[in-house]
Amino acid sequence: MNKSDTARENASAPVTAAWGAVISLTLGVFGLVTAEFLPASLLTPMAADLAVSEGLAGQAVSITAVLAMVTGLFIASVTRRIDRRHVLIGFSALLVVSNLLVAYAPNLVLLLLGRVFLGIGIGGFWAMSAATVMRLVPEALVPRALSLLFSGVSAATVFAAPLGSYLGDQIGWRNVFLLASLLGILALVVQLATLPRMAPNGHTRLRTMFEVMMRPRMGFGMLASLLVFTGHFALFTYVRPFLENVTGVAVSGISAILLGFGVANFIGTFLGGALVERNMRLTLAAMPLVMGVAGLSLAMLTGTPVSDAILVALWGMAFGAVPVAWSTWITRTVPDEAESGGGLMVVAIQFAIALGAAAGGAVFNVSGATGVFAISGLVLIFAGLLVSVGLRTEPLPAKA
Repeated sequence: MNKSDTARENASAPVTAAWGAVISLTLGVFGLVTAEFLPASLLTPMAADLAVSEGLAGQAVSITAVLAMVTGLFIASVTRRIDRRHVLIGFSALLVVSNLLVAYAPNLVLLLLGRVFLGIGIGGFWAMSAATVMRLVPEALVPRALSLLFSGVSAATVFAAPLGSYLGDQIGWRNVFLLASLLGILALVVQLATLPRMAPNGHTRLRTMFEVMMRPRMGFGMLASLLVFTGHFALFTYVRPFLENVTGVAVSGISAILLGFGVANFIGTFLGGALVERNMRLTLAAMPLVMGVAGLSLAMLTGTPVSDAILVALWGMAFGAVPVAWSTWITRTVPDEAESGGGLMVVAIQFAIALGAAAGGAVFNVSGATGVFAISGLVLIFAGLLVSVGLRTEPLPAKA
């Protein structure tokens, strides 16, 4: 960003905080992330109802990630002349439309169409949300506002999977998506009431992201992070079939195990911050190693519901530290282009979601959930070793 762009951004910073608008964005985050990961807890009944394999139904996750990745790259330039209030409200509207389409989909094609709309909403929202928050509160309050925004992700992680699994058994998976559409309507109403007009500013270019990608360390770091997130999302997408078919856990037990995963993940987020301050390289390497060992142990050992629940919680806690550690690495590696670096990380994560779900589906169709967990565990262990021997983490100075 040049000096004139920086001046425009500073000029747009408000004198007072619009906390109602920040809360409306948090509701949007909660609704989007909840909808994104509901299939992980509802995969079995969705596949049975639509008369397709669980591996094929799992593509409801991958297609969302693909569209989110593409949208994240292009949305800022495509909408550069549109009021940001209208763009963000449009994403919440897409959330509602997506959930309604999925809830009433008579076949896999229409269900995937609904997930396409969700992918556009997710990618666009994440591409603009942090920058929008910076225009809603004074500079000194930006960290607090961003913490509030990302609390929507933590809440969705804790509640989406276990509650989706439980409610799916009680009222059916289609009604769960109808309830999720109500979250979108709530976010939409609050955003209409609280979001101010925000004229677009700056001149977003794709070229900047490509220039950042070509800097030293970035290519290696993106590859390593891609492996970590791919291994995780392959595990996460097929965790219910594993617990159901391999561990032999009933639906109520699956809900409890997924709740344990969410709570452990929430704790791991704060644990990750403390670990990164002490040793970033060790944190970046150790977390995927722990996740990989947990995945391999689940696949290779004949566990009980209790032991498998402990391993799933351990995996969830380790993963909680992963986004914190990689986000911090970005700020140290490209301090002058942290936003572009963060955009590249979002693309890598969304690509990993798609790759993990797609590759996991292919493996699942051949060797079941055990095969998915075994291969994902090996990928995560390899990623941890790759980080430990090749990733540089010392801070770099900002370019002039």
